[in-house]
Order: sequence, then structure tokens, then C-alpha cells
Amino acid sequence: MPSKRLMSVWAFLDVCLLAAGVILIVFSELFRMPNLMINFTLNDGFLLGGLVTGIFFLITFVVSVGAVVQKNHNTTGLVMLNWLLVIDSLVVLVVGTIIWFFSLEQRNNYFKVYKSVSPETRIQIQDKFSCCGYFTQNDTVEIGGSFCTSQTFVDQLVNATDATFGRCVGPITASTDYTLNNIFTTIYGFMAVVISLFLATMCVIKRRQEEERFKRIDAKRGGRGFV
Repeated sequence: MPSKRLMSVWAFLDVCLLAAGVILIVFSELFRMPNLMINFTLNDGFLLGGLVTGIFFLITFVVSVGAVVQKNHNTTGLVMLNWLLVIDSLVVLVVGTIIWFFSLEQRNNYFKVYKSVSPETRIQIQDKFSCCGYFTQNDTVEIGGSFCTSQTFVDQLVNATDATFGRCVGPITASTDYTLNNIFTTIYGFMAVVISLFLATMCVIKRRQEEERFKRIDAKRGGRGFV
């Protein structure tokens, strides 16, 4: 692969890393804005994980710029860059896996969240999904709003063949599952950028070492080249 083409590929992947970092930071902050189901689905730990990952990506990008502008004989910066990319991959793996594991037990995990939010938030969720309470037998039913208007109405939401009929567990977990799946899939997807940039950097290091070796050989031959 010609040297210019290699550097073009490397630069493209480096910009992709920058874009990934910006996306993570921006969305980590946007998701803190008032939004009923986003605020319910994503806790501060998830948002902090996205923010930290984005910051790591931006730091890596800054280091990469300093590394690539060094002269060919000095590959220390590129080696440091690859070590940073290894750290980035570990951060991506940890953050993505934490969210993935959480998504495997959504019914129970979000039952805890549902019990911890304010009665006003539970009423908003009940009105949004036209349901009352989380599970059938629990004390999380909130009387109020436009749907669960009275205890008598709540008691009528019973189906002998469907224990979750009229309860919020189904629509809540459908919403949270969609959000979590998209988030951890996107985060894992950034791993492809990190790994590709790591491999491209290895190629750049190898190419620069070869060029320097040939320069030294050429210098010993008196600059007459190899022809």
C-alpha cells in the first residue's frame, strides 16, 4: 500500500475516533435533559460511562495528532498512541458490558427503578402506557392521572390468563430494551474504530521503520540508491 494511501486511511480512522468521542459526550449530556423514559431508563452511571468513554477518545485523538507529526525516525508517540487505544478498548468493553448485563435483568432492575421514582413520575408513566402499577401484586400502583383514576378501576384490570395485563412491566421493558440495545450496540460498534486505528497505527510504525532503515542503508552507500 502506498505511503500516502496508508496515511489517508489512518487519518480517516482517526477522524472517526474523534467523531465517536464527540457523539458520546454530546449524547451523554443530551440524555440528561428532561425526558420521561430516557431519564427513567438511563441512570447517572450509564451517562457517566458514556462521558468517560468520549473523553478517553478525545484524549487519544489529541495524542494521535502529536504522534503523527513527529519525524519518521521517532515512533515513540505512535507507540504511546497504541497503548492508549488498548486502554480505549478496555473502557469500551467495560462500559458496553455493564449496560448489556443490566439489560439481561430488565424486569427486576426496572422494578427497583420504578419503586424509587416519585409518585408523580409513576403517574406519568401509567398515563403514557395506559397501565397501573408494575407487577400485578405490588404496592406501586399510583391513583391519579388520566388512566388510573380510582382503585376500583385498577382492581378491574385483571386477566386470569395474563398476570401482567394492565400493568406497566411490559410496555416499560419494551421501551427500555429498545434504548439499551441501541446504546450498548453503538458502544460496542466503536470498538471497530478503535481496533482499526490500532492496526493502521501498527502499519504506519512499520512503514516508518522501513523507510528509516532504507535511508540508513542508502547513506552508507553514499546516497547512490539501490539501482
